[in-house]
Amino acid sequence: MQPAALRRLVRALARRAFPPDAPPPPGELAVLLVDDAAMPDYKAGCFGARLQTDVVAQAYAALPGVAPATAEMIVNAERALAEGRRRAGGPARELALYLAHGLDHLAGADDDTPARRRAMRRRETAWLDADPAAWEGITGP
Repeated sequence: MQPAALRRLVRALARRAFPPDAPPPPGELAVLLVDDAAMPDYKAGCFGARLQTDVVAQAYAALPGVAPATAEMIVNAERALAEGRRRAGGPARELALYLAHGLDHLAGADDDTPARRRAMRRRETAWLDADPAAWEGITGP
């Protein structure tokens, strides 16, 4: 994993998730890459359900006069590797898709119905298709 490439990708996706005419992005964003063993604990901590998932995104309100709004994304890199081996684009695209999905949630999108889930996937896929160079460099030695 190339940290600089990962930062560039998150910034590129954040520009798409939070365009100038949308509410602003969080002032700070932490991205934590975890494995299958750790992910259910994060899901339980945020949503009360100890389940396996690809990404958990959580936003925290600003503390007036103290700290900006913050957010975190917990991304299951092990799942991206496994799923990416089976899908077009490979692990790099799969990890990029998880990051896009988390940012889409942070921007206010919800996937609580099949129609909303499809809309999110179309939007996230369009983000990745618009700039493949942004995600192609995130894996490596």
